Amino acid sequence: MTMSPKEYQNYAKQREPSRSILANCVRAFLIGGLICIVGQAISEVFIYGFHMSRQAAGNPTVAVLILISVILTCLGVYDKIAQWAGAGTAVPVTGFANSMCSAALEHRAEGLVLGVGANMFKLAGSVIVFGVVAAFFVGLVYLIFGIEGH
Repeated sequence: MTMSPKEYQNYAKQREPSRSILANCVRAFLIGGLICIVGQAISEVFIYGFHMSRQAAGNPTVAVLILISVILTCLGVYDKIAQWAGAGTAVPVTGFANSMCSAALEHRAEGLVLGVGANMFKLAGSVIVFGVVAAFFVGLVYLIFGIEGH
């Protein structure tokens, strides 16, 4: 039995489990919000426990969130949460750390340089390039319109 690509798409679509958009949105909102609450709690620990200013507590908070994300990725927990919550786990810092750690784990058999190093930074490279280009254009807009950044 040979199917055309169009027939195969129809066949696959009929057997695909239905997904509730509302349920996906609610799960993403809950998990994304939970990650943000955890980040805020960590920040409060640095502020009140270590007597840091709000601004100074930002960097160690991000570092701890990255560490937690990497540990959960290594244990296989983060990916299970991501399968259930979808986009809610793509909160920038933890999602980015998960992506880099997953790439490193996936390619570790190829060696530290050509496996882990080369593949882990494929994702980071595009993110860094986008950030630099976006910052350039935002800076250009600020310059053209005489907006002072603080």
